[in-house]
Amino acid sequence: MSGDEEASFDPKEHQHLRYNPLRDSWVLVSAHRMKRPWAGQVEKPPEKHVPRHDPRNPLCPGNTRANGEIFENKGAMMGCSNPHPHCQVWASNFLPNEPALSDRCQRAYHQKHGEPLLLHYAKQEAEKKERVVVESSDWLVVVPYWATWPYQTLLLPRRHILRIGDLTTAEREGLADIMKRLLTKYDNLFEVSFPYSMGWHGAPTGPHLKEDNSHWQLHAHYYPPLLRSASVKKFMVGYEMLAQEQRDLTPEQAAEKLRNLPEEHFKTREDQEQGAGEDKDAGK
Repeated sequence: MSGDEEASFDPKEHQHLRYNPLRDSWVLVSAHRMKRPWAGQVEKPPEKHVPRHDPRNPLCPGNTRANGEIFENKGAMMGCSNPHPHCQVWASNFLPNEPALSDRCQRAYHQKHGEPLLLHYAKQEAEKKERVVVESSDWLVVVPYWATWPYQTLLLPRRHILRIGDLTTAEREGLADIMKRLLTKYDNLFEVSFPYSMGWHGAPTGPHLKEDNSHWQLHAHYYPPLLRSASVKKFMVGYEMLAQEQRDLTPEQAAEKLRNLPEEHFKTREDQEQGAGEDKDAGK
């Protein structure tokens, strides 16, 4: 690309490719697609009022199982049939496709550069700030440079941590806080209980505990489907299924929108406004 072409290139207007080092793949960024007149399929709005207690809920507080991978689906749009917040933990006697691919890519990067890929990446993002959504002394949430889903985020620790069990007490408390801040921003984006799938990836366990896993860095992925509003979702269809992943706004645009949202939940604001209105009516 010549100097003149670089000067005229606008990532918000021009299609371009971005490399995903965790999957050794490329994502096509097509931000101009957001200008299309058709807004996309409109989904049924989610329920606004969920009961605090549902006797039919099969998930009993306190029940635990020893397993290996933690993930969560939130919202009917993501296939979640139970409206109450819950997650699942599972494991297998083999390394599934996604963790295995991530393992190979992180190992190759570490062998070449002598530093964990995601630890180096977190330092770069913390310095540049343009894709940071929320951060603290121990944690960082970014819309990754290679994000596929519109408001996809990556949650990263600032120090080298292999597995979630390696977190200190302070890091666990900080994790709860930064997850709350992120999820509040998600809900505030379209003022809806924001649907998503999320999960953790950490160094393999079982027989892999005896191996050198210093190339690994603990991280969590958030994959929300919403694109334009509370009722318009992103579909991975023809081009994405048959050619390559494609996104409809730049990661920088998505990060800026999320970053600029308040950290007070919109429901709290609505409740306060409703309470103020009731007090005003009572004073008449």
